[in-house]
Amino acid sequence: GSIGIALYVGTAFSIALYLIGFAESFNGYFDLGTIINNYRITGTIALVLLTALALISTSVALKAQFFILAAIIISILSIFLGTNEFAPEKIPMFASEGAVSMEVVFAIFFPAVTGFTAGIAMSGDLKNPKYSIPIGTLSAIGVGLIVYIALAIFMAKTINSEILKTDYNILMKIALFAPAVVAGIWGATLSSALGGILGGPRILQAMSVDKVTPKIFGKGKGKNNEPVNALLLVFIIAEAGILIGELDVIARVVSMFYLTAYGFINITYFLESWANPDFQPTFKIKRWIGFLGFVASFGVMFKLDMLAMFGALAVVGGLYFWLERKEVKLQSNDVWRSVWENVVNKGLKQIDSQATESFNWNPNIILFSGASAHQHFLLELSKTVSGRTGIVTNFKLILDKKNIKPQKKADQIVRDELLTELGIFGRQVKVDNIYTGITNIATTFGFSGVEPNTIMMGWPKGLENSVEYSKMTETLLHLDYNLLYLDFDMKTKFGDYQTVDLWWRETDSKNAEMMLNIARFIIASPKWNKTNIRVLFVNNNNVNKEVIKLKISKLVEDLRVNIKIKIINNAVEQKAFYDIIEEQSVSTDLTLVGIPDYKIEKQAEFILKTNHLFENIGSTLLVKAANNFNVLDLDFSKKNKKQKKRKIRI
Repeated sequence: GSIGIALYVGTAFSIALYLIGFAESFNGYFDLGTIINNYRITGTIALVLLTALALISTSVALKAQFFILAAIIISILSIFLGTNEFAPEKIPMFASEGAVSMEVVFAIFFPAVTGFTAGIAMSGDLKNPKYSIPIGTLSAIGVGLIVYIALAIFMAKTINSEILKTDYNILMKIALFAPAVVAGIWGATLSSALGGILGGPRILQAMSVDKVTPKIFGKGKGKNNEPVNALLLVFIIAEAGILIGELDVIARVVSMFYLTAYGFINITYFLESWANPDFQPTFKIKRWIGFLGFVASFGVMFKLDMLAMFGALAVVGGLYFWLERKEVKLQSNDVWRSVWENVVNKGLKQIDSQATESFNWNPNIILFSGASAHQHFLLELSKTVSGRTGIVTNFKLILDKKNIKPQKKADQIVRDELLTELGIFGRQVKVDNIYTGITNIATTFGFSGVEPNTIMMGWPKGLENSVEYSKMTETLLHLDYNLLYLDFDMKTKFGDYQTVDLWWRETDSKNAEMMLNIARFIIASPKWNKTNIRVLFVNNNNVNKEVIKLKISKLVEDLRVNIKIKIINNAVEQKAFYDIIEEQSVSTDLTLVGIPDYKIEKQAEFILKTNHLFENIGSTLLVKAANNFNVLDLDFSKKNKKQKKRKIRI
């Protein structure tokens, strides 16, 4: 859409360029005055007449092009067959001092070679556009190239360069028949203008049919659906260009619009041919040619006018995002979806080919948020602990013991405002049992290279399904998943998002590093960026506090944040671990506690004690790390122990 608009505006403005060029020649030939207002009047009259011709009949306008072509051919022959009395003594190979710069010459000359796109704009009126457009376009480019190069060489050999710069009528003086040159100039300018008047409205009409531009411009009249409304807008834009009156200014504007359109057409071809398997053009060229065309177009724009280039990019980019916000859907495939699919495909292969590093944890969480009142907070925390680059997929489990027929794949996708805002993928599946459903998803869900590594859900407080819960947990641990169970306190919620406690004991050798990783992601979150983090270690063996504190400091130093370390001496009182947590973390906004290894017969006792703990403190996250985390030695009771240096990456 944005490319079409750029091409349309360039086409409409080019009409003004051709008609001002016509006006300069016409006024000079009939001595009607060469001031800018005279050019405006002549250009406007010519625009009205050509627009009227297009309104009367497109076929008549197209047939008139044959007579114009004949006049141009006669004009060129008349020049080549003319005299050479102004020939230079020596042909200059380089521009003379004070010559106009290449940038200015290009900006003025370039719009004169954009007429090869006229056939593309008229594709709806062609009998066989698939055949005619490639043949016609390449023929136009080839013939134009030959003619322009031949004229340049001819004039360099037959006309002195100083005369070329000062005498604008020199071609008529050397021509075999001077009026033929005038007819050729008028024919070329009027033909190009007529091509824009016929082609521009059809570009706009096509975009309106695709709902890119207002639908009023998509309406046509007559059996051939002539784009009358679009033609009137082209007339207005062209007239605005004519009123500018400055040929050089119009030429630079037209050049920028055309180069922008050509650049993006080239990159679109490159992206489509690279990423879209359905892109099968009948006329094929090498993919890299499109990329080179894109680079060349914007390289030339940069050379011509850097500010104008950035302005054109801003305009086209703004149009693109505006159309995207309007959610304009074209019949053609979305090239960017194909591009991203290709990038993801290659990225997955690259990731899959690399060995997994156990010290670099990038969370890929399967979340079971349920349908409770605190679902929003569980979703929020899952995104927080997954960090900036982590992935979260939330599964909604629909319990249906009667009709367990699987849902269609399209029906399993869940998109809602909250998930989109948090950047979480959503799925829903039918299950006949919640716990076996979780196990099945954990066993099968994922993709090579980005396999899920963490299961997160709310803490199941009830004891009625403790056996099934135990089996599920055992299976998840066997699958080597990290486990995160959140007990959310509806009264305190997450408090002021300012305090986080990490509870360690000797048995948390793997859980400790995972907690540090979670803490790293938490403090990087906007809501938690002022958080005070404490590591609390329960010293049951009467080891010197300073020794323990020094060793823990070395373990957490790579976190690069200010963490307070508190050592709680429990060697004398020997209080229960959970009782100490109740005393120390009663007002903490979020408490992280490791899940210990326990025997299955102790399952019910563990749940009871944990439920009692949760009744007396705020929101708590239970953590059970998988085998991919380093084992941190938290047993400080051993004396003269040879410690193996370990670099902790968190």
